[in-house]
Amino acid sequence: MIDAKTLAEIEELKEDCIILAHNYQIPPIQDVADFVADSLDLCRYATKVEKPYILFCGVDFMAESAAILNPDKTVLMPEPAAHCPMAAMLPAERLRQEKERHPDAAVVLYINTRVEARALADVTCTSANAVKICAALEEEEILFGPDKNLAWHVQRHLPEKRIIPVPAEGHCRVHVKFKKEHVERARKEHPEAEVLVHPECNPEVQLEADHICSTEQMARRARASGAREFVIGTETGLCYKLKKENPEKEFYPLLETAVCRTMKKNTWEKFMEELRQRRNVITVEPGTAERARKALERMLELSK
Repeated sequence: MIDAKTLAEIEELKEDCIILAHNYQIPPIQDVADFVADSLDLCRYATKVEKPYILFCGVDFMAESAAILNPDKTVLMPEPAAHCPMAAMLPAERLRQEKERHPDAAVVLYINTRVEARALADVTCTSANAVKICAALEEEEILFGPDKNLAWHVQRHLPEKRIIPVPAEGHCRVHVKFKKEHVERARKEHPEAEVLVHPECNPEVQLEADHICSTEQMARRARASGAREFVIGTETGLCYKLKKENPEKEFYPLLETAVCRTMKKNTWEKFMEELRQRRNVITVEPGTAERARKALERMLELSK
């Protein structure tokens, strides 16, 4: 529980600063954020920011996206060392090599990718719009990275295209923890619950689920569904938001240990320190930012 004095200080500090937080952030940060969402909606919201400072509570590629879309704003992070391991699995040089091997392929990169690689992409995507983005492209062959499971999800929905995962073994360390037996166990323990899983999960887990959703799609499904119980196959932090928005419903994490240690590097202490001191400024080299911005803007256009 955040005390009244701290809340009053936060409100004063927010006069010139907007706080954006990903769905996996710790509960206190979610509680004081101006907007809590998935990568796609955070990108959309970032384009509407009017205050001069953005405090982005997430991981590096998310803050970089906000900086790219807001070159006239100052983007901050509580912990600049919150580097996404999956994003690091596709360095720009590796992507250049794959583009040479597949010169006629379109390049669609998951937003969970380093900005240097995204600068080489035709368009960016998120887990919420990956299928829609790839379907909208004329090319039949698509280099897709860095998550192999999201690539599988796209291929499943677009059999007429050839989706080439780059790299072949790219993955999220949290989501690959989920196994088929975890879903089977959850169904026995909660037979009335809907099972919602993220497309970063392994194919065997996706095939066992009732719905495959991004985190924000999970939130929408929880609000719209007549079910009273849900098993949530993603990082455990989302369950807090889901319960907060739907207090009359129950949410069970598919796996209690599905915690992203990188997301959790944004502690409450670091959050408050950055809101006060504003030292951890996220910058992107201008040329790289311009090229990556085009891929981001094309995503926002195609995902309308």
